[in-house]
Amino acid sequence: MDDCPQQPPLFTFGVIADIQYADIDDGYNYTRTRKRYYRSALQLLRNAHDGWSEAAVKPEFILQLGDVIDGFNKGLGASERALDTVLREFSSSPVEVHHVWGNHEFYNFSRSALLRSKLNSTLHAARSPSGAPANSDIYAYTFSPFPGFTFVVLDAYDVSLLGREECSEEYVNAMNWIKEYNGNDDLNCPPVLEGLQQRFTMFNGGFSKDQLDWLHSVLSSADEKRERVTIVSHLPVHPYSTAPICLAWNYDELLAVIRSHGCVVCYMAGHDHDGGYYRPEDTGVHYLTLEGVIETPPDGDAFGTVSVYKDRMVLKGRGRVTDRVLMFP
Repeated sequence: MDDCPQQPPLFTFGVIADIQYADIDDGYNYTRTRKRYYRSALQLLRNAHDGWSEAAVKPEFILQLGDVIDGFNKGLGASERALDTVLREFSSSPVEVHHVWGNHEFYNFSRSALLRSKLNSTLHAARSPSGAPANSDIYAYTFSPFPGFTFVVLDAYDVSLLGREECSEEYVNAMNWIKEYNGNDDLNCPPVLEGLQQRFTMFNGGFSKDQLDWLHSVLSSADEKRERVTIVSHLPVHPYSTAPICLAWNYDELLAVIRSHGCVVCYMAGHDHDGGYYRPEDTGVHYLTLEGVIETPPDGDAFGTVSVYKDRMVLKGRGRVTDRVLMFP
């Protein structure tokens, strides 16, 4: 699949999404239509680490795209223990991990607790991330693994009911937003209306104006330097790269920012366990949603290794993750 196998990549990284580990028996999703393999998710993470460590070219870093432990841990009083168990697996190799925050992070921890935790990669990454928004409450930052390449980690729950105190202005604003479209008593149930409005559920969120303005400035700088930018977050933002129920609330605003710049080559997300992919012709940006570990049977796999060249990224998937050649626009 790689037309220049003899050419060494500029750098390589691993990618994995929706591990959702919990030390409990197998169960089902919210609507009880999909099986979830909570305990064996840990073994699939080990499989991924084995695959990365045995690769001819080892990854320089790992992107963990959110939902690293499952929300069931909270009710069991096992949030800290489950997180320590998963992070121990990640720390079994010296490769740095960039953690994205998903809804299950907020089921287990408050935003303030996450900012102090080992899931805050700005505190623990060996390669010092930079360029965070002025509002320190937003978990977003940039890092550059190689000259000419920038990665941007975004906070898809900056605007959300999750992780916020109910008395806070942020919570009230998010509640007003979601209630415009979702009249259900249980806000985890999507609106009755079909189509893209199904995204207005409590397990999704959005990007504040502060974060979007910051992203715009980051991309403007990258345009000037002629850098290639990959954006990562938990929630997908292109309607053709995911089911509507998994989209970020204001996906359209983030897409507008991306479209106004020429430097973005790829947007990577998790959340939709089936995965997805779309590349619009007008921008050539790759919108990649990675298949989730949690719904992968114990005898399967769900991770990938991305080799980056000057003109493309080559995703080599294992198990459910599809191989792809992502040519740069």
